[in-house]
Amino acid sequence: MEKVWLKSYPAGIPSEIDMSEFKSVNDVFARACAKYPNRPAFRNLDSDLTYGELDRLSRDFAAWLQGLGIEKGSRVALMLPNLLQYPVVLFGILRAGMIAVNVNPLYTARELQHQMKDSGAQVIVILENFANVLEKVLPETPLKYIVTTQAGDLVPLPRRWLVNFMVKRVKKMVPHWRIPQAISLAAALKRGRSMPFDEAEPGHETIALLQYTGGTTGVSKGAILTHGNLVANLLQATAWVNGVLEEGREVVLCALPLYHILSFTANCLMGVKYAALNHLITNPRDLPVLVKEMKKSKFTVMVGVNTLYNGLLKTPGFDEVDFSRVKYFAGGGAAIHRAVAERWHAATNLELLEGYGLTETSPFVTLNLIGGPFTGTIGLPIPSTEISIRDDDDREMAFNTEGEICVRGPQVMRGYWQRPDETAASISPEGWLRTGDIGVIDELGFIRITDRKKDMILVSGFNVYPNEIESVIATAPGVVECAVVGVPDPVTGEAVKAFVIRENTELSAEAVIAHCRKNLAKYKVPKLVEFRNDLPKSPIGKVLRRELRPPKGAGQAAAKAAEVAKG
Repeated sequence: MEKVWLKSYPAGIPSEIDMSEFKSVNDVFARACAKYPNRPAFRNLDSDLTYGELDRLSRDFAAWLQGLGIEKGSRVALMLPNLLQYPVVLFGILRAGMIAVNVNPLYTARELQHQMKDSGAQVIVILENFANVLEKVLPETPLKYIVTTQAGDLVPLPRRWLVNFMVKRVKKMVPHWRIPQAISLAAALKRGRSMPFDEAEPGHETIALLQYTGGTTGVSKGAILTHGNLVANLLQATAWVNGVLEEGREVVLCALPLYHILSFTANCLMGVKYAALNHLITNPRDLPVLVKEMKKSKFTVMVGVNTLYNGLLKTPGFDEVDFSRVKYFAGGGAAIHRAVAERWHAATNLELLEGYGLTETSPFVTLNLIGGPFTGTIGLPIPSTEISIRDDDDREMAFNTEGEICVRGPQVMRGYWQRPDETAASISPEGWLRTGDIGVIDELGFIRITDRKKDMILVSGFNVYPNEIESVIATAPGVVECAVVGVPDPVTGEAVKAFVIRENTELSAEAVIAHCRKNLAKYKVPKLVEFRNDLPKSPIGKVLRRELRPPKGAGQAAAKAAEVAKG
């Protein structure tokens, strides 16, 4: 298919990016630190970290890592929420020539163990709030070095003491843990300060990040994202906002977790590229506190998901936020509901900028035009990106004809970590990534998603995979067979529903859910459980999930009914 979308590009957006602008993510970081050493780079807990301080602290952590004697290319895990420690550790890992492995702090012990074993991580930096989870599985992982940190460790004294005391003693958010070999991040930084440091010089082909995502096999796998992948997507996204953002003047309200690929690129990397101040929100689920931060941060950019925007609209005090400085609100991770977009525009006089991406594409693939009306589409392919709509026989479909969305471009991952078969099944020899999403493209290049080929469920922007949940439910006493699908939910977009065949009626829905809570992150736990005598199956005995899903249109009807009920 010809690049019909180029004729819909406004003036100023190039059709192609120039990859030679940056050698690596490290190069992007170094330029910002050298040019704006005194500008605040990250803000959290009412404290700022300047680009100069970030440069120094990340250098110290990189030196400490190199002093361990582990080789370049080793994997280093970060199990951190949005705190000042995150960028220090992230850029320290990359400057040491090692590979960062983002870890969701919501993971259970089982999920954490799998990711550490699969990635082969030798080092982990973890907020001590979650150290008890690591303690349970540490002997079954390849981890050799454990670095712990408290929430306020990079906050200046005496506030540091107050923050850590409140978290640990007053709010009691730190379960008891004991890992004798663990050292504190403060100790690692202190040691690194006096150690020699060899600044890594990665190229476009060097691996920067293992970003884990679920698979249809139920096993979480690491998408291999190189420096070139991340630089490409950064340049693609910044080309799209050409003339909108100003270097050294932006304030990014970072309400999405940096361990999520959307926030990683859209907030962290783009923020550094523009020498912006990233205002880190540690717990965005506390909407009253988030609204309070919105009132005082003087932000110019915000990236969120549909559920976050919907929740903010209903939070007291939101109508008092000053939006006069905001240049755009971007939405991703899951579809933006039209009703939410319309209410958002009415409240802020700004449109929600919807886009589309995947972990495997670093993540941006398409974006709508800034300042344009809400289209209900996922927008146009961004520069240097090709889109092809194909059928199961790999034939390209005509305009406005459904098929699988396939993507090719410099942002597409190298493959899945140590999974050549799954890589080959996902990426063609010609470089086309099969997304698993079904959609159509019109004559102007705008793309609309119509269905999902894969069985993935999107809960508040997080990917949830049925096979993983089914494998957990199957181990519950009294379960004979089960299947999991996504159902429409007015709050989270989709919710997990489990269909269970049980041995007898003694097994309750509450027991199934309680079992899942012990083994799955909260957003993966089924919200609904339905018991059945049988499950629909194919002639060869495969459970037909599609027959368990609600019919098309049920989601919009449920959301509309919920809105009517709420007045």
